[in-house]
Amino acid sequence: MTGWEPEEEELTIEIIDRPAKIIQLTDPHIFKEEKGCLLGLQTRLSLTAVIEDIKSRHIDADLILATGDISQDQSTESYEYFAQAMQQLETPVCWIPGNHDDVHKMAECFDVEHFSSAKKINLADWQIVLLDSALTGQVYGRLGREQREFLKKALASHQAEYLLTVLHHHPVDIQCQWLDPLGLEDADELFELLDASSAVRGLLWGHIHQVFDQYRGKIRMLATPSSSVQFKPLSKEFAADTESPGYRILELGSDGKIETEVRRIEHIEFTVDYSVKGY
Repeated sequence: MTGWEPEEEELTIEIIDRPAKIIQLTDPHIFKEEKGCLLGLQTRLSLTAVIEDIKSRHIDADLILATGDISQDQSTESYEYFAQAMQQLETPVCWIPGNHDDVHKMAECFDVEHFSSAKKINLADWQIVLLDSALTGQVYGRLGREQREFLKKALASHQAEYLLTVLHHHPVDIQCQWLDPLGLEDADELFELLDASSAVRGLLWGHIHQVFDQYRGKIRMLATPSSSVQFKPLSKEFAADTESPGYRILELGSDGKIETEVRRIEHIEFTVDYSVKGY
């Protein structure tokens, strides 16, 4: 594992008589260099466009979930840039690492206003549990015993009526042949825990740079476009998609339902090099 240990701290956000409004922003892949590009796309530029869109449409959000691959190169400068850029929203930000991240640098650089290292967040009838699925030096993910034990205790001790579990790697196949082997290695163990809990209503992740929205029984499983480059769905080999950068809005209702939509940044033209065969 990366060496990350679950924080005992819990973040509580007061919400009265309305759904909790959450923004998921994932996989920005920020570089040390100001003009650093992923597949030809300047990732700082696309992140700025996403943040401006959130500011104009969803400044009333209660929480932002940053679900990994914040950096492309694990540089201190990339994390400092992300923290500075997000602070203009003046909204609480909770985060988890992805396979491109350095969790220790994240913890150091995100020790700033509006950022929280809490991995359990309480919002009215809901609790959000954040899990670290990143493995040092690997693209695929694994929760491992400590993370699964953290989740097991959270499921057993929660006081909220409903739970949303969040991680970076995809725990189900998405019919994308090159990406599916790079998902969560111990997904069966994860679902054994989630399926045994009557409170779990959602499972949210990043990593796949595309939309996913399916149900597993009562659990709505969701993945979100990257704020940078998208991956082509249903592809056999690595391929970038033509879709624009995006983010997800979620409303967590008092009835246990998740209302959600994806917002794309289509008013700005982004140039992506589709000839690149990897990232």
